[in-house]
Amino acid sequence: MVHPDTPRQRSAKRSGSSDRTNRTAGRRTPIRLQLHDNFELRSDDRELQLPLGTQRLVAFLALHPGMLTRSFVAGSLWLDVPEERAAANLRSALWRARPSRLSVVVATRTHVSLDAAVWVDHHHAVEAAHRVLESNEVEDDDLRLRVGELLPDWYDEWVTVERERFRLLRLHALEVACERLAARGRFGEAVEAGMTAVAAEPLRESAHRALVRVHLAAGNWWEAIHQYESYKGLLEQQLDLPPSDEMEALIRPIRKSARRPAVSLGRAGGR
Repeated sequence: MVHPDTPRQRSAKRSGSSDRTNRTAGRRTPIRLQLHDNFELRSDDRELQLPLGTQRLVAFLALHPGMLTRSFVAGSLWLDVPEERAAANLRSALWRARPSRLSVVVATRTHVSLDAAVWVDHHHAVEAAHRVLESNEVEDDDLRLRVGELLPDWYDEWVTVERERFRLLRLHALEVACERLAARGRFGEAVEAGMTAVAAEPLRESAHRALVRVHLAAGNWWEAIHQYESYKGLLEQQLDLPPSDEMEALIRPIRKSARRPAVSLGRAGGR
């Protein structure tokens, strides 16, 4: 004799079936979070719309990996309201953080984190920068260094601190990539990496020096002088300062060579 399921058993079955469906859907429908250039959450080719408060929650969790206490997250995101109101704002943001029933945030009664299955562009850009700095090779995947600014027009302190940290990390990695690519004769890619660094911070001399070295290694003296003169003019205009002795030392041999008198073919033939 088959006994009918109790209401609790039927509920458990429905819950288990739903969990399996969500896990399967999660595998079939990866979620990608973009934080550079702008905030964008996508599932396949579809953008997932989130209210601003939930966007801030998702971005905060992406920039602070791991399980965080609810009180820390609420206090960091809603600084100017009482603790009870901040906790309520967090509950509201969590409730809105499941677009189309997709799992973006994981929450318990005490902790919250970004779902580990969410792909985050910033994580991969940081990994690429560290890979360049710690390895002798520059892989094609390291092109992620050419990303835009982290969450432009967001002025929360937790954003601005990470934005500046990544800016410096990225610039250093681009300069290292520029020099290593040039050492392997990959001059076109080296110039691209160097120009990306210069565009990101036009007054950063180390980026300009890296580019000058690439042009010299490739035998492009005019390009090296042009890069030097461009930087020198910008530095004088913006800061009323001359280039460093290290930069001058790179250009000095070219200037000496350019000053050497050319031997006339006519005179050489008349001897």
